[in-house]
Amino acid sequence: MQTKAGAKIIAVANQKGGVGKTTTAINLATALAAVKKRVLVFDLDPQGNASTGLGIDRNVREITSYDVVLGTAPLSDAVHETQVPNLFIVPSTVDLSGADLELAELPQRNFRLQQAFDKAAARTDFDYILIDCPPSLSLLTINALVAADSVLVPLQCEFFALEGLSLLLKTVEQVRTSLNPTLEINGVVLTMFDKRNNLSEQVAQDVRDYLGDKVFRTVIPRNVRVSEAPSFGLPALLYDHRCTGSVAYIALAREVLGRENRIAA
Repeated sequence: MQTKAGAKIIAVANQKGGVGKTTTAINLATALAAVKKRVLVFDLDPQGNASTGLGIDRNVREITSYDVVLGTAPLSDAVHETQVPNLFIVPSTVDLSGADLELAELPQRNFRLQQAFDKAAARTDFDYILIDCPPSLSLLTINALVAADSVLVPLQCEFFALEGLSLLLKTVEQVRTSLNPTLEINGVVLTMFDKRNNLSEQVAQDVRDYLGDKVFRTVIPRNVRVSEAPSFGLPALLYDHRCTGSVAYIALAREVLGRENRIAA
């Protein structure tokens, strides 16, 4: 992973929906904030689930990621504080669903998010920026990959996991070749792991055989408390910090920080 000064920008991406992408973004961000890192979640998903999961009411989302990407408002105007100390969010709304068509008509269409971060000097304001990408390989996702230092891939332990992973890794390689030569794979985190299910074990082993140490040791289990938390506008770590899912995300944050420290050494 590359080591630009200031904030590390991580795109949390998987073109397949329902893999725990947003859950991973908000709970990893919360765990990093808990160890005194200043963290920004940039909600780039039109569904706005990261915004809801961090307690940002839809009625107060007046300036959003849509405005930042389209260049009609600076990043600083879109940042909201959350209930978590050191954790901030740029929320999204359904307006973002039309952004691909609008971006297609604009100059430097793949670089809009990178330019917004650069203009705002975002790297000096935060230690980590986590971009919650939409569940598709769209212009929004390309913008996230161009702006990011690395990609963190949540991967559900199911039969078609490797097929989707191959497509995403191919996209990452294309972006690295043509748009962002320093883009790296931060890691793959296995989600919705059910130790009672032989398929989960088999998928986990297949992914580790395929990607080796790019796969985080931490595995995120299926957990009811993690699923319940967004309906209360809370990350799981605030809703129930003792549940198995919260404990796993704390371990994942430690692993992310440990990888950063090894690279910097």
